[in-house]
Amino acid sequence: MSAERRRKAEKIRHLLETEGDAVHENITHMNAERYDAIERFDDFEALREEARAIKEEAIADLPALVEQVRESVEANGGHLYVADDAADANEYITDVAESKDAETLVKSKSMTSEEIEMNDALEAAGVDVWETDLGEFVLQVADEGPSHLIGPSLHRSREDVAELFNEVFDPEEPFETAEELTAFARDYLGEKIHAADVGMTGANFVLADSGTITLVTNEGNARKTAVTPDTHVAVTGVEKILPSVEELQPFVELISKTATGQDISQYVSMFTPPVDSPTIDFENPDDPLGSGDGEREFHLVLIDNGRLDMREDDQLKETLYCIRCGACANSCGNFQHVGGHAFGGETYTGGIATGWEAGLRGEEAADEFNDLCTGCSRCVNACPVKIDIPWINTVVRDRLNGDATPSEFEFLVEGLTPDAEDSVDLQKRLFGNFGTLAELGSKTAPLSNWTAKLGPVRSLMDEYLGVSPERDLPQFQRETLAEWFAARRPRAPNADATRKVVLYPDAYTNYVLVERGKAAVRVLEALGAHVELASPIESGRAPLSQGMIDTASEQADAVAADLDPYLEAGFDVAVVEPSDLAAFRREYEYLLPEAAHDRLAENSYDVMEYVYGLLENGADGSTLAAPEEPVAYHSHCQQRTLGVEAYTEAVLEDHGFDVVTSDVECCGMAGSFGYKSEYYELSMDVGEDLYEEFADEGDRKLVASGTSCTEQMSDLFARDVTHPVELLDPGR
Repeated sequence: MSAERRRKAEKIRHLLETEGDAVHENITHMNAERYDAIERFDDFEALREEARAIKEEAIADLPALVEQVRESVEANGGHLYVADDAADANEYITDVAESKDAETLVKSKSMTSEEIEMNDALEAAGVDVWETDLGEFVLQVADEGPSHLIGPSLHRSREDVAELFNEVFDPEEPFETAEELTAFARDYLGEKIHAADVGMTGANFVLADSGTITLVTNEGNARKTAVTPDTHVAVTGVEKILPSVEELQPFVELISKTATGQDISQYVSMFTPPVDSPTIDFENPDDPLGSGDGEREFHLVLIDNGRLDMREDDQLKETLYCIRCGACANSCGNFQHVGGHAFGGETYTGGIATGWEAGLRGEEAADEFNDLCTGCSRCVNACPVKIDIPWINTVVRDRLNGDATPSEFEFLVEGLTPDAEDSVDLQKRLFGNFGTLAELGSKTAPLSNWTAKLGPVRSLMDEYLGVSPERDLPQFQRETLAEWFAARRPRAPNADATRKVVLYPDAYTNYVLVERGKAAVRVLEALGAHVELASPIESGRAPLSQGMIDTASEQADAVAADLDPYLEAGFDVAVVEPSDLAAFRREYEYLLPEAAHDRLAENSYDVMEYVYGLLENGADGSTLAAPEEPVAYHSHCQQRTLGVEAYTEAVLEDHGFDVVTSDVECCGMAGSFGYKSEYYELSMDVGEDLYEEFADEGDRKLVASGTSCTEQMSDLFARDVTHPVELLDPGR
């Protein structure tokens, strides 16, 4: 393994060992609450659409909204400052603190203040800063950065925090319980708030027509921080502006459900500062409130720091719709195990971190963690404003590829990589051109399979290509699916066919897992469909996963051109590999003209989804193979994000199979991700959830819909894994 890959692997291994258990336990709980809250809420999808539309319009009108906020805040007697960058913002905030002769400043949770490293700037100016959010206070005591957008210290267990507080604060009786820790922090920080000269908050939303800021929290510290000191400074990004209170409701409803699984957060505070509440004179506690001579002062600092440039970037602009709920992180299989200290940048974590870090600091800031996004798209379904986070990650990956320096070992893959990119890391170039590699491997099988098992070959692949030596490599078949199909009897159109369908042969189905392709053909024919086989052209999913958008675009064009005559002739398209179906329905939106994408997306089906449709429309299920043994079935993540996983389960159960279905969302393999040397251990750690779920199902036949799931389960269980369509194959 190269030095850089070894460094990454060691970092991930360390975090898995030290933080992984706490991250996994906490996020598992948050996800369970989130699923329940969304299931209880009938208007979830409608509100997502509404919120998305509001954010699109607000970001489009952002310059005008900034000026409207200025007028509103100043009309209330407050001050508004639009900071160009972090240094500009920190200079203004420091000047405010110095104008008040401030010795201490207390603040509630604010990712924007983390972004601009405001605490460091204030402390350099001689101001003591205290975090009053419990999680942020833990990090301040530990001198750590946040690991999650809303749960900054979720990588720490209660035992960790107790040990930390006992060491730092040396209480008379050691802290043990969560209640003891919380009570101590409340009293300790209450004194800091009491004595503070300036209070600082963030702002989840800013209303342009009134200057009102909205804080959505689960702790009362934000309210206290805002109104106890006479001076309140609110710091937030310009993207947080909404036109008015009428647009606020969808976001208040959504943020609590997607962030923490609550029907509504414990505190939704709306301030139209300077607030009318009387100032507090702690020096004279017996005097009535407001009897002193103090006056309230309010400053709203809106941060640009690259956001207005992001607004002009068609690919990164969607990042500005983010409401910082953390659902993208919680829904991500990799994040669930390793947390934000691996899957994140200087400030932002999770799937959306790539957009934020690249937009605010440049693409290079996302280079370290960008590959941890595997493009499964679960985060798109979880995001309350429907941001296509995987596409943002793909775009940034593509831009990083373009900046890469050509490798001196380019000759190792030369001739195997007819891609459209000028400069790509060797590992990405290899995995992004799997179809070409598979074609060569098939033509030279079984020699290619034998050669790939040799120890020296695997060592070279590990060192220069980053292919994990622990993984079994694909076994290429000498006879491809296309060759098998062409060698069958001459085929005239079936006059009695109920449907006409063209089967799309992905690279694995055509060159490696050929039997599942044969089974798909026989099952569809047994159900009365006339079947044709499309040309074995790569869908573009492999290069997309490596950020090779030009190559993916060329392949998408070729696939669309090959399938267009079939669509014109009234054929449906059946797809065996779920990630290719996801490409047709989702990613091709970015790669093809709108009409071509819509046509292909509307007429493409998961093969088991298509089987379900045939059976529901009168096809004779008795022509299919009868059940022989109980099965344990795991559906591919792309099936779940597309909402088609239920069709496989329905077909198997209706056909009489005894089926146990996995609830685990991710097997951990994620296409080429699990093959990469630096990510092998993380991949297997994610897969452990699936192993534990099926560990007691040893007598059941293992079944999986996706190639990556098949490979991961084969490694986890050391057993053969079958595609569900093979269970129905009348020719087996």
